[in-house]
Amino acid sequence: MTRTPPSARTPTRRIRWLLAVGLLAVLAVITTALGYQVQKSSPPSAAAPLNSFHLERRGALGEADGAVPDDVTVFDDAIPAVANLDPALLKALRQAATAAGDDGVAFYVTSGWRSPAYQNQLLGKAVAEYGSEEEAARWVATAATSPHVSGDAVDIGHSDATAWLSEHGAEYGLCQIYRNEPWHYELRPEAIDRGCPHMYADPTQDPRMQQ
Repeated sequence: MTRTPPSARTPTRRIRWLLAVGLLAVLAVITTALGYQVQKSSPPSAAAPLNSFHLERRGALGEADGAVPDDVTVFDDAIPAVANLDPALLKALRQAATAAGDDGVAFYVTSGWRSPAYQNQLLGKAVAEYGSEEEAARWVATAATSPHVSGDAVDIGHSDATAWLSEHGAEYGLCQIYRNEPWHYELRPEAIDRGCPHMYADPTQDPRMQQ
């Protein structure tokens, strides 16, 4: 049997090694490119509430414009997002929160009053998050139409609080307005006697948002 001299085997091994390294490099580039494409094309979760993106804590505007720190309740007058709510809405919230407290449920404010500048900032971030103005409008209104800017809306957490309000809120005139936002409540005094009005699917169905 004829043996291949060592001097002849060495270049062959080097060529094979270089080919293997090159192949791995190409695979790494392809994998990175595919991963980027998947991430770029994947839509955001439509079920995620706005506040889950912590939009209220990432920008330059702070508490004075309506940003809300953690663990703020409807009784925290030192927080502008609470203190600047419509007085009638705030009164109803506190009455409901007192009753809910007897059931071991606390009302936390995740968003309340907002300045126009803050509302516009949230809208801009929502457009970037959802990919279009049309989709963002299902979650964030303009400063000209948002009831948060006028102090007429509040976002309540956590899930036990929204569950409590879903069952008892109408007794205090507190109603969920949008089906896709179980945390968003506004005051509807007539609900005390007649129940809450029919919910809109999302803010784009609300005539107030068409101004």
